[in-house]
Amino acid sequence: MKIKLDRTRCDGFGLCAKHAPDHFPLDDWGYAVLAGGPAIAPADEAAVTRALLDCPVHAITMLPDSNWVNGEPAPDGTGAPAAHPV
Repeated sequence: MKIKLDRTRCDGFGLCAKHAPDHFPLDDWGYAVLAGGPAIAPADEAAVTRALLDCPVHAITMLPDSNWVNGEPAPDGTGAPAAHPV
């Protein structure tokens, strides 16, 4: 799982920090910061997903898995689209 935090949308409600404090510490003004980068370990996915779902301004989004192309699994698992016949 990979996520993105749009700090321009964050209004400082702090729900993300409540659910996943290791991933969303609050800065000096009470706004979330994404700690540790976009990749989320499987053990932390439940807490980060709860933070994503509870964000009232939708500042946290899930990034598409690189093994998927246009909403479909890549045929070879690499994330590359299938070759189209000419």
